[in-house]
Amino acid sequence: MLLYVSGSISIVSNSPTSPTSVSLSGSAVAASYTLSVSPTSLSFGKVTVGTSSPADMVTVTNTGNASVTLSSITQSGPGYLLSGGAAPVTLAPSQKLTLSVTFDPTAAGSVSGSISIVSNATGSPAVVSLSGTGVVHSVALTWNASASTVSGYNVYRSTTSGSGYVKINSSLVSGLTYTDSDVTSGTTYYYVTSAVDSSGSESAYSNQASAAIP
Repeated sequence: MLLYVSGSISIVSNSPTSPTSVSLSGSAVAASYTLSVSPTSLSFGKVTVGTSSPADMVTVTNTGNASVTLSSITQSGPGYLLSGGAAPVTLAPSQKLTLSVTFDPTAAGSVSGSISIVSNATGSPAVVSLSGTGVVHSVALTWNASASTVSGYNVYRSTTSGSGYVKINSSLVSGLTYTDSDVTSGTTYYYVTSAVDSSGSESAYSNQASAAIP
């Protein structure tokens, strides 16, 4: 809403043309306290427990014609980490604030959360919804028994097919199965086993098996 106002200044002096008049006019615009928050939701998908997702950004923009004060910026939900915005902070018209959010799940399962931005803007608080799922990946290995009498088996792993194997069992595996829980999303692992007899002699590697972690 615009409010038009007119006025004048009258200057009285000993000049022959006194008084001198100066016309004044102007319009008053009502203060507008508005914020734009984009996006209003973040989905981090599946993230392996114990790792951190890439950061996603939330942009807060003063879209009004008056300064807006953000009195608090809070995050809720286990595993979500918020950085880049400290309140209180005042945004001038068109000024932006960028928040960074990551998801670092501590347990398997779906996790919801939110960011709440409290200000003197219309519609406060602004809320950004957060969602993600913590997942635990593992690789279950099985193999056939050695034809010879053995004390147990060793399990080796590599991220390079055909080479670079490193033993991952801390003690001999007495059975014919092993679960590798120390794996990372987006990685392909290559496994071989060997048999160890009572004298500690170790056989050649078995055929290689692979597992791609989603």
